[in-house]
Amino acid sequence: MIHSMTGYAAASREFAYGVLNLELRSVNHRYLDIQFRLPDDLRAVEPVLRETLAGELTRGKIECRVTFTPAAAGPRAPQLNESLLAQLIALSARVRAALPEAAGLDAADILRWPGMLGAEALPLEELKNACRELLSAVLAEFTAARAREGEKLRQVMLERAEGMERLVSEIAPRIPQVIALYQERLAARLKEAFSAGDDERIRQEVALFAAKIDVDEELSRLKAHVTELRRVLADGGAVGKKLDFLMQELNREANTLASKSADIAVTRAALELKLLIEQMREQLQNIE
Repeated sequence: MIHSMTGYAAASREFAYGVLNLELRSVNHRYLDIQFRLPDDLRAVEPVLRETLAGELTRGKIECRVTFTPAAAGPRAPQLNESLLAQLIALSARVRAALPEAAGLDAADILRWPGMLGAEALPLEELKNACRELLSAVLAEFTAARAREGEKLRQVMLERAEGMERLVSEIAPRIPQVIALYQERLAARLKEAFSAGDDERIRQEVALFAAKIDVDEELSRLKAHVTELRRVLADGGAVGKKLDFLMQELNREANTLASKSADIAVTRAALELKLLIEQMREQLQNIE
């Protein structure tokens, strides 16, 4: 199965104290680039999420966004920071032991102390576990979406490959006739230019030039590359880099075919081949 590098998926989980959301989105990229946007309280779960994503994905610019929205059920009663209170009592006792005449802390001082009062703390361990579970669910949907898009790209590539095969099959039978006609025209021109010339030498020059414009080898390599293209598409997996290399080879043969062409029909076919190759190159930019 072939996967696109473009995809999106999201999921959420509701708690009595709020809603946790996790979403994945990706675009094409030469390598695997994973970026996170997490609340500060959940930053500790990032290594686990990163490891999970890196184990499933090979290419693409991935953004993982986690948000938490507190429940809007009205104001919660402030909570006394018991730990901080105990520290203040101990420090106050030490100060008064050293300075017996120093005034002690009263209730108002304690309640105004920074960090003494706060809302009920969130259950961070529960939220971290929920993040991991949400990522597994989102990743399954995300991978399925990329697979569906990848199948569409595969069909587009196969259509272009079929067009290339058709063009090659149309060109191949014409080549012997093209070479023969070109030899006749070239021989006639040479004889006209060198009316007293050596016929054997003329035939040798014509044969040599005809060999230079023979594109049978290029057509054979085009067929072989298209066959390999079909095989790679059938095998699936992370094939983007393999396909990119094949496009370079196909484009090289199409360019050679155009440069050696001695027939307008062959030239037109070579240009159509280049167009199909360029269309495939555009599509494979999104293939993982």
